Amino acid sequence: MTEEFTHSPPPPLHWPGANAADERSAGQDLWQACAEQLARDLPEAQFNTWIKPLVAQVAQDFSKITLLVGNRFKLDWIRAQYASQITALLGDLYGQPMALELALVPRESVARTAHTRPSASGPPGAPGAESASAGRDEAPQALRHRLNAALTFETLVEGSANRMARSAGMHVAGMPGHLYNPLFVYGGVGLGKTHLVHAVGNRLLASRPQAKVLYVHAEQFVSDVVRSYQRRTFDEFKERYHSLDLLLIDDVQFFANKDRTQEEFFNAFEALLTKKSHLVMTSDTYPKGLSNIHERLVSRFDSGLTVAIEPPELEMRVAILINKAQAESTEMPEEVAFFVAKNVRSNVRELEGALRKILAYSRFNQKEISIQLAREALRDLLSIQNRQISVENIQKTVADYYKIKVADMYSKKRPASIARPRQIAMYLTKELTQKSLPEIGESFGGRDHTTVLHAVRKIAAERQQLTELNQQLHVLEQTLKG
Repeated sequence: MTEEFTHSPPPPLHWPGANAADERSAGQDLWQACAEQLARDLPEAQFNTWIKPLVAQVAQDFSKITLLVGNRFKLDWIRAQYASQITALLGDLYGQPMALELALVPRESVARTAHTRPSASGPPGAPGAESASAGRDEAPQALRHRLNAALTFETLVEGSANRMARSAGMHVAGMPGHLYNPLFVYGGVGLGKTHLVHAVGNRLLASRPQAKVLYVHAEQFVSDVVRSYQRRTFDEFKERYHSLDLLLIDDVQFFANKDRTQEEFFNAFEALLTKKSHLVMTSDTYPKGLSNIHERLVSRFDSGLTVAIEPPELEMRVAILINKAQAESTEMPEEVAFFVAKNVRSNVRELEGALRKILAYSRFNQKEISIQLAREALRDLLSIQNRQISVENIQKTVADYYKIKVADMYSKKRPASIARPRQIAMYLTKELTQKSLPEIGESFGGRDHTTVLHAVRKIAAERQQLTELNQQLHVLEQTLKG
């Protein structure tokens, strides 16, 4: 059964000399570019649940794209919630309308893929959402540990933004159950937290293939707790989670307001530490910044090593782009990587999305990758950035956050309650706009560029040392980026 959403397919795309393999690859690039955009537009849990598992089949003439869905419920949900958004994105990326079909995965395919990909749980409140049951006898190793084999330390680009977290993760993988237990990694969306925890699991399994390792998103743990209570399968639940050598759990902030889940996680936490197993957790904020989490659980989170992953600096963003382009068998000129890195500052996921757009645009238009091509491929992104993040917007947002007047940003007043927010606004202006130091100084009451440089360096250094300041800057950056 299929569901179709447009009815006027475009004329065939003609590529001189293109063969079937090229066309299939281009089709997959198109879907990947669409998926990357959806990853930026949707909450992470929604994307991972509904979009990531989809398998795309693109017609050779690009008249239609078919997305294969695992069951009828998911098909209906995606049709109602995401079909129009996906259709619009595909049209934008391809340059003309494309027909979108949703189809159920053939039964024989379901039987084959059931042993290669874990089921995903629906977002909280989604009707009829189900997830893979805890305690099943899942023979294939990949399903047992739920690790993505492609996410390794070798593919995780190192920089000052993630060096400490990466080093700690490698130590845990080499000597689990010793130092840094638990390891608590926090940072904003798309900075590589999930990549890091998968890398820890993959490194441990490479040296100890029989180790019991499990990666699980916090929402999956919640689902497993609920199901164990509903089905009275407590023994299976405990056998699964209390017998591990390494538990990797993503986004523990999702435990908020779930008392029963927090109780069971506390019990699992204690059981694993007692048997000298290791826990690695991620969150969007540091332990004491978590809301509606039991104090005794927060104290456990904070009892090992807590380390932040920051937004990648310019050089790291350039390296990420070049490396990921090479992984796609494409060479990205360094000047293009610098151009993209200077304009995509927030996180690795957005960098990957920008790269996908550029690769797809280059392939579809049969043009070499250049700064001009990158500018054309990313025109929507650049337009949004230029429109939304202005010096005036930064000044107003920072003033509102610290409860001072916008006029104080330009004034000569120097009390700490005003000077500090002003320095933060200068720092954010340097990070989020293309303004030069003299231009920034002019926007802040005609101050000298050395004053701006001092403010930028001061806030950048303190961000590395002061957890509270780092959290405030993270909130401001997310607010400004919408």
